[in-house]
Amino acid sequence: MNLATLPTRKLEDWRYADVDALARVWPPAHGPERISVRAGDADRMVITGLEAKDGVALREIEITLWPGARFSLFALVHGAPYARLGIKVELMEGAHFELGGVILGSGDQTLEIVSDVHHAAPDATSNQVVRSVLAGTATGSALNRVRVARDAQRTDAVQSIRAMLLDRGASANAKPELEILADDVKCAHGATVGELDRQALFYLAARGLPPQEARRLMLQAFIADAFVAGESHLAGHGDVARIEQAALAALGALL
Repeated sequence: MNLATLPTRKLEDWRYADVDALARVWPPAHGPERISVRAGDADRMVITGLEAKDGVALREIEITLWPGARFSLFALVHGAPYARLGIKVELMEGAHFELGGVILGSGDQTLEIVSDVHHAAPDATSNQVVRSVLAGTATGSALNRVRVARDAQRTDAVQSIRAMLLDRGASANAKPELEILADDVKCAHGATVGELDRQALFYLAARGLPPQEARRLMLQAFIADAFVAGESHLAGHGDVARIEQAALAALGALL
């Protein structure tokens, strides 16, 4: 896509975008960030928020993982009226990509995590976990694509997208997508949109927890799924604690 051309909802990756908000900041001042991880190396990125201009926060990241490289990206998308995190990844032989994303929205926010993970060579693995909590009339979208090239045998790719709606006016779009040209692969994906389990809330209330506290604890456990892999991938760096604290603060403001 030409960066000078404003995206439209006819483009699948921009299907749920706030095009009116985009028009205020388009074209972007800078192109996508480019990250290249050398063969056998490991790297990580933790994003606790996206910088906004005129109420719009856009961040595009392109990642190349050379043979045996590993990269972990943990991200929190919240705050701006319209925020979008776009991720493109190319994996070479034996590389691994880990994505843990959380979307927290309220009011009339529109928030997105859009990823395109290309398994270009054999024996690469990827795991994408996105959790959304949405209140008011907010819209959260997780559009996550995995593409497996014809020669990328023994690919192992997993996508897990789940959204929790706190109010009837909130909406979630969950779209895991697989495009597989190889025949020796393990690819799994799942997507759910729902509400807090009333029986679980009743169970906690019956044991003395106030309803608000019960809701908070259940939602904390729900979004923690996105950061589970970080406990090992980011051990000793303090990054997991930092993004968990940011997510809990944003969740508290949402409730």
